[in-house]
Amino acid sequence: MFNENILGELTVAAESNNVINSKYYTKYDVKRGLRNENGTGVLVGLTKIGNVHGYVMDNKENKIPVEGKLTYRGINLREIVDGFQSEKRFGFEEVCYLLLFGELPNKDKLVKFKHVLGECRTLPDGFTEDMILKFPSRNIMNKLQRSILAAYSFDDNPDAVSVKNILRQSIELIARFPTMIAYGYQAKAHYYNDKSLYLHSPKAELGTAENILYMIRPDNKYTKTEAEVLDLALVLHAEHGGGNNSAFATHVVSSTGTDTYSAIASAVGSLKGPKHGGANIKVINMMKEIKENIKDWEDNDEIKNYLLKIVKGQVFDKSGLIYGIGHAIYTLSDPRAVMLKKKALELAEEKDRINEFNLYKNVEETAIEIFEELRGNRNICANVDFYSGFVYEMLNIPCELYTPLFATARVPGWCAHRIEQVVSEPKIIRPAYKNINGNSKYINLSCR
Repeated sequence: MFNENILGELTVAAESNNVINSKYYTKYDVKRGLRNENGTGVLVGLTKIGNVHGYVMDNKENKIPVEGKLTYRGINLREIVDGFQSEKRFGFEEVCYLLLFGELPNKDKLVKFKHVLGECRTLPDGFTEDMILKFPSRNIMNKLQRSILAAYSFDDNPDAVSVKNILRQSIELIARFPTMIAYGYQAKAHYYNDKSLYLHSPKAELGTAENILYMIRPDNKYTKTEAEVLDLALVLHAEHGGGNNSAFATHVVSSTGTDTYSAIASAVGSLKGPKHGGANIKVINMMKEIKENIKDWEDNDEIKNYLLKIVKGQVFDKSGLIYGIGHAIYTLSDPRAVMLKKKALELAEEKDRINEFNLYKNVEETAIEIFEELRGNRNICANVDFYSGFVYEMLNIPCELYTPLFATARVPGWCAHRIEQVVSEPKIIRPAYKNINGNSKYINLSCR
């Protein structure tokens, strides 16, 4: 255990000696956050997997807002969703196939792929006891990351980077993520919250969404509607281009020639952050505080006054952020949020929570109005995180699983990006950092 006084002294040194004056970023034209001055992303690679479209550029390199569009392997996500939903079937496994192999499967190939996933869902012998139950974690993302790294030890050929081997590992991880997060949650609930321990074996005949609901609930019960909604959420989160933080982390780590488990674990670590996949929990916590402090949920003036306090850093986490509002690329709309908002309304009506849905809707509209008034930003929209947590909450999914569900949905996208990196780009990713510290002389210990 650290002595608090010593730790305090070390902290002062660590902070003061690592501050970089913002003028240097301007002086050396640093692309902070890998963003250009106009807010667009710095082009660092090419991909055939996903495309995020939220604006067009005019002749003067100004961003022109447009309605958001997301494609998987060139196919509009809206068309994919309409396709499998019109046939009243689940779509996540089909999307996994599309992302990994670059084409839609026919009926026979989809059946075989689902069978392979089903056969791989069970964790290796001893894994649950030795890697999950003996070392539970308060944070399921942390537990998932450690479980991925532990899977390396259960693989007879963990380091080979042939496409065949990476593909095998990818399919196993896609299949096992639901089991890993379900067992990780059960261990956390038992050891940290004193709840009964339920470990249900995954069922090979069930899809990803159904298995998740089956394994996290004590009675294994779920409705078809609940499974369909969760399946949609998984589809909407499965891929988001190579430039998002976790996919880029996958590219960076994969470019070193390392193993699949290390690359995917790094992506999970990235997604855990509140500025990325952890934002859905931030939204839920923010909305909880709003509910507690606003008396009339239909009073837009009261809502606006409280949101202004959030923006000014006076309440909630004092970051000045309205979580779930705004996106790096989408301007007029996030297509994922649009589809999830529609489903959230249907669920709210079914579960008699329409008042809460209306509050979310009012907060969304008022937040956009505030950013327009304060910053002149008319081109801002709700992102997928704004409604995803509310949907999970209505599905009675514990909040500890919100971000792990995001990871479970995104792992096929990560694996596709890893394969693309290994196949197409042999160079290690190595951007430049300019040292601005200047030269110093070594001082002998007795003279310091």
